[in-house]
Amino acid sequence: METKKKRAVAIWLLSGVFMIMVQVLLGGVTRLTGSGLSITEWKPIMGTLPPLSKAEWEHAFDGYKQIAQYKYLNSHFTLEDFQFIFFWEWLHRVWARLLGVVFAIGFTYFLVKKYFDKGMIVPFVILFLLGGMQGLIGWIMVQSGLNENDLYVSHIKLALHFLAALLLLCYTLWFALQLIIPERERLAHKGLHTSLLITLLLLGVQLTYGAFMAGLKAAPSAPTWPLINGDWVPATVSNASWMNHPVNVQFIHRQLAYLLATIAIFLFGAMYRVGKQHPLVKKYAWYMFILVLVQVALGIFTVLTSPQMGASRFGTYELLAEAHQLIAMLLLAVLVVNLYLVKRNAVANA
Repeated sequence: METKKKRAVAIWLLSGVFMIMVQVLLGGVTRLTGSGLSITEWKPIMGTLPPLSKAEWEHAFDGYKQIAQYKYLNSHFTLEDFQFIFFWEWLHRVWARLLGVVFAIGFTYFLVKKYFDKGMIVPFVILFLLGGMQGLIGWIMVQSGLNENDLYVSHIKLALHFLAALLLLCYTLWFALQLIIPERERLAHKGLHTSLLITLLLLGVQLTYGAFMAGLKAAPSAPTWPLINGDWVPATVSNASWMNHPVNVQFIHRQLAYLLATIAIFLFGAMYRVGKQHPLVKKYAWYMFILVLVQVALGIFTVLTSPQMGASRFGTYELLAEAHQLIAMLLLAVLVVNLYLVKRNAVANA
């Protein structure tokens, strides 16, 4: 019975992981369609409903007209154009609220049914705090673009918003893994565990630069491969910011991708060898290897199609960018599973 209870809670948590991934993808669509600043008021409760009358739509549109993005970039927008971008930002926010509802309903149900044990209290408190922090960071990010000077939100705050979502995803997934993977399925290997941890941290840096790429719209600044505008190392590397200059950000993002791909190949070999007696370890090693290769290919094609950015509301570039983001999250999730499966020692959980 205890096993069934833990499995039920784990399935609920994994549904949360899926919803977080959808939320991040919706955030990507919001960014790619230029929708993120369309809602200029924060209404955590009343904001669940979109404008329901023409007067309400006009009021929302008037708010958008006060910021720089409308004045200097989208002054040609009609009400219909505004409604299109409003929809994606509204859906992104409503899905976040739905996530909270699913969490609250599930938590209440399992609490009443006494499915929780004492060891789950702290993780649930942390989950709640991470969820609240994510919403707060999201609004702070939006606020950074609601002015008469900036056309877009701060790419630094965009990255923080993205990383907070991924932290919530990883923590929820780890919590679920503790409930559904038996100890006998885990492999004790200190060296491999350390290697996986380093790879995961490196992926975190890579994802940060991916967010910088998105926030700075850096892909079109160097839409060539393998060279970057004709150079292996752009001249700007030595005389411009590594966090704010689009070409430099793309250069670092590419180098990190090559490094991660190389590490993943060696890591796959090591995990494959030691995982012969641990089917799950072997299987997830394959997942990691395949996802890394797919991710590199998607990154290349996304950069090459970046001159099409904004040519249509959602064209080839936008589809590839979304796929690139999805595979990044799947790779992150698989690495988290790998890290859990390969624990540090045979005594305590990793």
